[in-house]
Amino acid sequence: MFKIQTLNKIAAIGLDRLPRDNYETASELSSPDAILVRSADMLQMAFQDNLLAIGRAGAGVNNIPVDKCTSQGIVVFNTPGANANAVKELAILSLLIGSRRVIPGIEFVKTLKGKGAEFTNLVEKNKGQFTGPEIMGKKLGVMGLGAIGVMVANSAVALGMEVEGHDPFISVEHAWNLSHEVKKAKGLDRLIATSDYITLHVPQTEQTKGFINAEKIARMKKGVRIINMSRGGLIVEKDVIEALKNGQIGAYITDFASDALLDAPNTICLPHLGASTPEAEDNCAVMVADQVKDFMENGNILNSVNFPNTSIERQGDARITIVNRNVPNMVGQFSTVLADAKLNILEMINKSRGEVAYNLVDVTGTVTPEIVAKLKKIDGVIKVRVLEK
Repeated sequence: MFKIQTLNKIAAIGLDRLPRDNYETASELSSPDAILVRSADMLQMAFQDNLLAIGRAGAGVNNIPVDKCTSQGIVVFNTPGANANAVKELAILSLLIGSRRVIPGIEFVKTLKGKGAEFTNLVEKNKGQFTGPEIMGKKLGVMGLGAIGVMVANSAVALGMEVEGHDPFISVEHAWNLSHEVKKAKGLDRLIATSDYITLHVPQTEQTKGFINAEKIARMKKGVRIINMSRGGLIVEKDVIEALKNGQIGAYITDFASDALLDAPNTICLPHLGASTPEAEDNCAVMVADQVKDFMENGNILNSVNFPNTSIERQGDARITIVNRNVPNMVGQFSTVLADAKLNILEMINKSRGEVAYNLVDVTGTVTPEIVAKLKKIDGVIKVRVLEK
């Protein structure tokens, strides 16, 4: 019986993927084998030795101490692409409401309540202050061509925009999905300098934190409109606010509100609505539950942010999973222990990612506690697990 703790509400359609005869799921569990989470802050949590995995129902993992998890052999999963359409729709909405001044117009009309016969004349007299440009024919610079960025770029093309994208690490899969009408940017500096609209779809890392700063803003077109549906930390907030005040930035639309931004001109702050659709929540819940289930039952890893994707079909009497530091001669030591125990290796895969490596070993024979103890004693081994048929 696997014990799965839920730190946030996970859609029932996802939890239903974990059969009750083999899984116990609850928000209050001691010593869970895995944790499912959405936005709950885990940064200060202590993890017991038996914790094997954390499944994030969403793409960002800023709320999870990934480095600490890696050092303890805890696999952190996320669900890239599961909420992509929801975020894409919000980004396209942001393009429109950032141009047409719809929200200020709506707020103005509300002030006319009770004006009676004057109402229509007041509307017509004041509508000019809410004029905004069309997006058709304008240039959109898409920074980041992952699942969301590709969908935004393709949708913007369909809306008649000229679209250029920048992503030096675009995957083959995402490249295949990208419209042929999306142009490859000839450089990030040129993209920044020539775009009427810029939309951010990159993760927040040490390299991207504060990416939009005064120096980059100064190279942008005057009046550029910036959409940030990714992470608040991608911008230097004081630089963006100053540029909004002096008109260098024409509008800033973000899903990451802050107290300071609320007073900035031409700013629309959304309350982190990117994945807040029932469809996205269901997609994330199903995806993360399936990934955690396959890992718990078979040791396979798909869509981990700290471990390599590792998967083989089960065969033999048992599967041994081994997490170790990524140093030389580990596989040879594992093989020696298993050979001395007269276990026949039917299939073995070893993959590494950064400082950690992961192994799946299918064997015939009985894997005794003594064998597991010998594997754990090897210098550099972090975790060993045996999965019986």
